[in-house]
Amino acid sequence: MMKAQDIMTKDVVAIRGSATVAEAVKLMKEKSLRALIVERRNNQDAYGIVTETDIIYKVAAYGKDPKTVRVYEIMTKPCIVVNPDLGVEYVARLFANTGIRRAPVINDSLVGIISVTDILTKSDFVEQPKSIILEEEIQKAVADARAICSQKGANSGECAAAWDIVEELRAELSHQRAEKSLGKTAFEQYCEENPEADEARVYDS
Repeated sequence: MMKAQDIMTKDVVAIRGSATVAEAVKLMKEKSLRALIVERRNNQDAYGIVTETDIIYKVAAYGKDPKTVRVYEIMTKPCIVVNPDLGVEYVARLFANTGIRRAPVINDSLVGIISVTDILTKSDFVEQPKSIILEEEIQKAVADARAICSQKGANSGECAAAWDIVEELRAELSHQRAEKSLGKTAFEQYCEENPEADEARVYDS
């Protein structure tokens, strides 16, 4: 599974919050960027972000003078940040749920920036869709659960724990597909074959 650090842009351009919007626009044009990370004032401070949308919606749209408006007046701070170890599909889901298009990648300090363009052009979601990988993991987990239950007993704690793994994977797949339910669970199907297995739901962790 690809992670944010695998597709992020490492060459991040930052700007001071006290810089003018005109300076930000000049930097964006020079570097062909749509957003700039706003530097922290100290190690305890949060990162900010200023985007082309911020500039257009908050400055240009109102006829304000970019040479007098400061970046800190229009930036988003604190901004949503991404951990470098976060899976790409979770980054995409974060973007979808929040409506943002890019975010700084933070590991104590700034290590990169990731955008919807990075996900589209650099990730493997076309070649390796997570739902297919999950389906394969579910099939393997079901086989493992049946084997464990056959060895340890249908009403054993080990059997129940194995089916819990299956259901966690099914829940994740359901979430990936934005479905409410995948129908009858694999454990319910197993219980139809082995009625005593349902007792295994009551066990000590």
